[in-house]
Amino acid sequence: MAASEENSALFPIFVLTIMALPLVPYTLVKILNAFSKKTMTIHCQCSVCSRSGKYRKSLFNRISNFSTCSNLTLVLLWIVMVMLIYYIKNTSQEVKVFEPFSILGLEAGASDSDIKKAYRRLSIQYHPDKNPDPEAHNYFVEYISKAYQALTDPVSRENFEKYGHPDGRQGLEMGIALPPFLLNIDGASGGILLLGIVGVCILLPLILAVIYLSRSAKYTGNYVMHQTLSAYYYFMKPSLAPSKVLDVFIKAAEFMEIPVRRSDGEPLQKLFVLVRSELNLDLKNIRQEQAKFWKQHPALVKAELLIQAQLTRESAALTPALFRDFRRMLELSPRLLEELMKMALIPRTAQGHGWLRPAIGVIELSQNIIQAVPLSARKIAGGSSEGVAPFLQLPHFNEAIVKKIARKKMRMFQDLRDMTLENRVELLTKVAGLSSAETKDVEMVLEMMPSLTVDITCETEGEEGIQEGDIVTMHAWITLKRGSGLVAALPHAPYFPFHKEENFWLLLADSLSNYVWISQKVSFMDEAVAITAASKAIQELKEGSGASLKETNAAVREAVERVKSGSRLIMGKFQAPAEGSYNLTAFCLCDSWIGCDKKTNLKIKISKRSRAVTRTGPLSEEGAAAEEGIEEEEEEDEDGYDDYESEYSEDEDETDSKRNGAVANGAVNHKGNGSSSESSDNE
Repeated sequence: MAASEENSALFPIFVLTIMALPLVPYTLVKILNAFSKKTMTIHCQCSVCSRSGKYRKSLFNRISNFSTCSNLTLVLLWIVMVMLIYYIKNTSQEVKVFEPFSILGLEAGASDSDIKKAYRRLSIQYHPDKNPDPEAHNYFVEYISKAYQALTDPVSRENFEKYGHPDGRQGLEMGIALPPFLLNIDGASGGILLLGIVGVCILLPLILAVIYLSRSAKYTGNYVMHQTLSAYYYFMKPSLAPSKVLDVFIKAAEFMEIPVRRSDGEPLQKLFVLVRSELNLDLKNIRQEQAKFWKQHPALVKAELLIQAQLTRESAALTPALFRDFRRMLELSPRLLEELMKMALIPRTAQGHGWLRPAIGVIELSQNIIQAVPLSARKIAGGSSEGVAPFLQLPHFNEAIVKKIARKKMRMFQDLRDMTLENRVELLTKVAGLSSAETKDVEMVLEMMPSLTVDITCETEGEEGIQEGDIVTMHAWITLKRGSGLVAALPHAPYFPFHKEENFWLLLADSLSNYVWISQKVSFMDEAVAITAASKAIQELKEGSGASLKETNAAVREAVERVKSGSRLIMGKFQAPAEGSYNLTAFCLCDSWIGCDKKTNLKIKISKRSRAVTRTGPLSEEGAAAEEGIEEEEEEDEDGYDDYESEYSEDEDETDSKRNGAVANGAVNHKGNGSSSESSDNE
């Protein structure tokens, strides 16, 4: 009985130990990470962003940021630990040492007569013949009799003096720290123990495995449904115009699962009237076009109208139920657009090339959604090849203000950025009619906008020139500068209700053939990761070329300094095509800002193979062949894509007659690498 009670009392201590082993270190790591985070503000601080409340440090936002699943679980576990500590403290009893004099109620050194008198007195009180209570019987046998024996029997007294117990040396007792009802393997207790073993050891792992397999069968690693990827792959076409990318984007299975309620009918009708001009409807047959639009699947209609509500900034007209669906769609949009971009860049040819035109369209759609700018704002107007879209992302700007500053021959967004501060303030206050506070907001946003430079070369490692069949290595340094001095920053996006990090895509493409040779996603948010990647790449490159340790270390240090100053190293490999000259273009596209993209022309000359050995090596991450098991007929509709221009025509098959020639602002020849690059801003 005593041993069972002692084991039962150890059960809370056992549970407390098992909980504390992982919980205490994990909590310390969380606290250290929280204190080590940089407090530097990297988001836009203009008044429009402040009014949006997205970055406001209110009590509700603090609670919401803290109330994550992991944090709440952590707090709950600590509450359980505190309760266990309190329970153990109040229920634990000290281990009683066998003291025969104390048991008999005597002082040490009592005479034999006093011992016999005390034994008789306690026998009258606890002897089984006098007291039928089982507890009294146990106490009499375990304590009183042994205490009397230890003080009167010579052998027992000798054992007590040597070993502290009248029975002599006591063996080591082993126990299980479990509640007593689980140790009594009879009746219901045995069933409870059996159910516990089966549940913990069999059923729980089985349930977790089923949940994991069901989710992994439905979602990818980026938490995008497989059905969405299949739809994006099927509807992606090489001639897909940027204006038609939205039609593919809304076919995501995540959007199709958003319920279409009966109560949504009238609000969607009102929203349709507000955004009708953005739906690319044929005005000559407006009734037939409207009827055709409403005959689509209700989920597609709802998804397109809600996305248009974001693009046209008409979300205030939504009902509370529609607004919740609207926020859900915007929350899903960044990762869906990233997967749509991958579907455009997935290898479609034997050389592993993706498609340029739809990739540009995906980036432009992403920019418009983040900045809440209509797609129609990209149409060429007023002599500007980029439209008014870049101006509309600035705070307090609208089409009327754009027309005012256009009268001063300020039609290009880059011209506005290149102006001196004094001239720009004068233009915004006197011509545009903005107040000093509004002008300050515009200046804040312009300082947050990134300016990109791309330094790119292509060469065959260890050889002069590039020959057909060679494995060509591309080296590209992308440098980002801001007026605010920041490298990592969040974009100005007051109408996008969620935090959005800037992402950039580097595309090395042949505009004439519409093929993307190399594509890579670039981020400036994590400097430590970029330093590690650049150091490893430079070290492997130098070691492969036979450089000395000193030269390798110097190159690594130089790369680290470039990364810290706001540059990122991008490397890729591709197999050189047939003999000839290729006019490639390196596009550095931002998914969050409009008008910040960079375009660098690169001329590569491939000579006929004269070397005996053909190099082999890994190609770019996209691979050299299309995805196995998926076949699709490619359409070759456009004559060429020799310039990076937005096309928002009503007819996808209509040929754009307003293409500009390639821009060349001075070529820089690179001896020994078979390539030359020309850089120009994408305006």
